[in-house]
Amino acid sequence: MNKKKILVVGGTGYLGQHLLHAYGDANANGTPSSAFDLAFTHHSSPPPNPLLHVIPSSLAFRVDLKTGFGFEAISNSFGQPDVVVNCAAISVPRACEIDPATAHAINVPSSLVNWLQSFKQSSTLLIHLSTDQVYEGEKSFYKEEDVAVPVNVYGKTKVAAEQFISENFPNFAILRSSIIYGPQTVSPVPKSLPIQWIDGALAKGEKEEFFHDEFRCPIYVKDLVTVILALTNQWISEGKQIQLLLNVGGSDRVSRVQMAEAVAQFRGYDTSLIKSVSASTVDRGVKSPADISMDITRLVQTLGICPVSFKDGVRLTLTTEAKQ
Repeated sequence: MNKKKILVVGGTGYLGQHLLHAYGDANANGTPSSAFDLAFTHHSSPPPNPLLHVIPSSLAFRVDLKTGFGFEAISNSFGQPDVVVNCAAISVPRACEIDPATAHAINVPSSLVNWLQSFKQSSTLLIHLSTDQVYEGEKSFYKEEDVAVPVNVYGKTKVAAEQFISENFPNFAILRSSIIYGPQTVSPVPKSLPIQWIDGALAKGEKEEFFHDEFRCPIYVKDLVTVILALTNQWISEGKQIQLLLNVGGSDRVSRVQMAEAVAQFRGYDTSLIKSVSASTVDRGVKSPADISMDITRLVQTLGICPVSFKDGVRLTLTTEAKQ
């Protein structure tokens, strides 16, 4: 029996690395009959050695998502994947405002979908990472059926991506993720990680400003990985058509102030260091939605997965960091 093939697009990013690690662990701990072949794409060259060391049996491919260059090499060396997880994106909202054309070219996966359409069989599931920033931010606990009215370029490119996939690909799971947090990756990513940044700021013993009027449902990275693995296993075992849109957030609606308070509580920092300010007092060069907390009822009912509380996620993040 041929092994199932998994391709992670954007495998050197934060979520991509955690995901590859989990797929590698599943291979190592499973039976030979349930194992699969693993590949990932990267934009930088070469891919980081620590990541290759952790998942030595995987194949790495350099791909340019703007042009689609590199996908043909995957066809020739790896073949048609059974599951593709698209983690690649320009996910910094300000960067998207500065260069909307590039943000659209990367965030709307037209070259990826066009490549997948080149295979004769429609036997691939595309799991695509979207964002809570597709919502307008005018209320709390958005549901999947609420109209997506993004207020910035990043959100607009992600709505365009969702529409493109749903109109052009037969089997997909679109995951609207909130802020992803958790321990650092095997090969450290250059971007600032939210819990680690808060921890470092408060550890200095100086007052730091945090917004009290922007709300999200941050998700612990390993919960998001669990969601993706569950969808992978469902597709491989059942093979039934999937056309799914899910809010994938944590179980708590929190402000930046509340995020900082959770870190301070775990570490024992003085909470008077946390200065509560309005988001309107800071010009970040991009409009940010005020409340894009999400209702995750569909996620819980569909997959039976209940994300950890934010406080537990902070504890897991900082205890894991201490061991690394």
